[in-house]
Amino acid sequence: MQGSFIWDDDAHVTRPELRSANGLYRIWFELGATQQYYPLLHSAFWLQHKLWGDHVVGYHLTNVLLHAAAACLAYLVLRKLHVPGAWLAAAIFALHPMHVESVAWITEQKNTLSAVFYLGAMLAYLRFDEERQMRHYLGALTLFILGLLCKTVIATLPAALLVIFWWQRGRLSWRQDVQPLLPFFARGALAGLFTAWVERTLIGASGVEHDLSPVQRGLLAGRVVWFYLAKLLWPANLAFMYPRWNIDPGVGWQWLFPLAALMATGAFFLLRARWRAPLAAWLLFVGTLFPVLGFLNVYPFRYSFVANHFQYLASLAAIAIAAAVLTLAVGRLSPSWRWAGYASLAALLGTLAAATWREAHVYRDVVVLYETTIARNPACWFAYNNVGVEYAKRGQLERARDNVQQALRLNPDYPEAQYNFANYCVAVGDAARAIEHYRRALELRPNYPFALNNLGLTLCRQGETAAAIEHLKLATQYNPEFADAFANLGYALQVAGQNREAIEQLRRSLELNPERAETHKLMGDALVRADDVPAAIDHYRQALRLRSDYIDAEHSLGIALAKSGREAEAIPHFEAATHLGGGQPAETLTAFANLVRAYARTGRAQDAIATAERAIEFAHSHQKPEVAAQLQAWLVELHAGRGGPDAPADSNARLPPAPLE
Repeated sequence: MQGSFIWDDDAHVTRPELRSANGLYRIWFELGATQQYYPLLHSAFWLQHKLWGDHVVGYHLTNVLLHAAAACLAYLVLRKLHVPGAWLAAAIFALHPMHVESVAWITEQKNTLSAVFYLGAMLAYLRFDEERQMRHYLGALTLFILGLLCKTVIATLPAALLVIFWWQRGRLSWRQDVQPLLPFFARGALAGLFTAWVERTLIGASGVEHDLSPVQRGLLAGRVVWFYLAKLLWPANLAFMYPRWNIDPGVGWQWLFPLAALMATGAFFLLRARWRAPLAAWLLFVGTLFPVLGFLNVYPFRYSFVANHFQYLASLAAIAIAAAVLTLAVGRLSPSWRWAGYASLAALLGTLAAATWREAHVYRDVVVLYETTIARNPACWFAYNNVGVEYAKRGQLERARDNVQQALRLNPDYPEAQYNFANYCVAVGDAARAIEHYRRALELRPNYPFALNNLGLTLCRQGETAAAIEHLKLATQYNPEFADAFANLGYALQVAGQNREAIEQLRRSLELNPERAETHKLMGDALVRADDVPAAIDHYRQALRLRSDYIDAEHSLGIALAKSGREAEAIPHFEAATHLGGGQPAETLTAFANLVRAYARTGRAQDAIATAERAIEFAHSHQKPEVAAQLQAWLVELHAGRGGPDAPADSNARLPPAPLE
């Protein structure tokens, strides 16, 4: 319940620019505003962010409750269908460790929420099939559409209903069974095609990783089916990311998977006259998996062709028939042995619960998750890269470097790893090498806004302002929601002396993310240069509201107040800038100088003298003898009384007439 955000959770939990009422409008009506066009899902995230912000417990609790609701609905559906062992199937679904990923990963709220709508729609339609009342039909259609707006994998619902009706009746009627489901098929097909287009064109489900021939896709589909069945039967060595298979038609054993699937289909088909349930369960399982069998491109195929969360809904069919068989077997035991059968079922559920408890703890911490993934999949370059990022966030730069380098050894054409290694180089002060790796990342992905942004900022710090501005402009073009890129562009434009243009870019950055202290500080600096000091003061105060220990903002606010003739108000901010520490020695000495000046100009001579003495000691300790000499000259003037209590504002004391910046 305390597990941190992982991988793409920050792209699903509502971003700052979407947290307003206008952001909710954009979620529904602006394609690309969210990572995937699932507007109801992102509306749910929007509401949850209003309730508990970035606190993870709320999101995890919601996922657990949705999963529990899905298990309860599964029980109601199976009971309505008179499937033996409905309670057992629901319990296995609730407790199976394969489902940990869908529940513990905040992003996969799309799975749990869409499952609730899917099963709710199925239950409503089964009631319509019995009673033929329009309210049940419209309820089912409404729930189906709502589910599609959370995740389009539930587009398989109408086909699943036809399989169920065939299983119940042994035949299908066009008028009774097929015709009423045509609106469901139409909406499901439309949603599926739209999602496939979004995956390919906006998310990036294209390129060499997705270029599979029809034969390869057939081989892949067969292997995927048996992989998921095997994991449901024996859920050992589960991984957040599995090895990506090499699908090669020239390798004979790979043909065994689709061949076995065809043989199983044939066997179940021949058995249908005596027992339709196996064929029905098989069709439901494979049909629900169809969107992720490999015939359609999905973005995660870049990393692996299988993932635990892909089989969340499909698992219900396999679990249901297994639970039915087990329940019937126990029921046929003699009364004297039936207790042993129920004890075995209880042991099964206990074993699943223990495995799920253990697997859930893998998600308690993002580093634990990625380290476990590496242990189970040593060639997972994705996990090496991501755990390196996490180590960098925790200040463990050497471990970060080692992991990202390993990711590059495994996959040198991985742009994210090139980008992250460049970030490491920036952190250790190797700007030249950082620039080299940023450029390599951009060779691999020319429209990579994060690499463009960081390259631009690094070039600006190296004095290559024109090139920096060019890269930062490209970053904002490729990602018009990239608030930090607009802020950095504003900074680069200030450095280039284009203050008016800088203010425009900073204003855009604050529109996208008004909660970034650094942007308010930059805007304050630009407004000071534009002689709009009152507005600058407001932005410096905003920066300090958002980040109370922001030394630069404290100092800049003090300077702005002093420029406005409000020396007494400036003093607490100069004091804070000198007391907080952590800044560069030159910046701290400037703050000391301004504090001495402010004390002197407000008649606080003794405070000015004491501060000058502290500043001189600080200058000597940081090898700044020339600054110490200047401060010593000021101290002499102060001791002489020419900066004392009775000195006018334009005292002859050789203190700076205006605050130092």
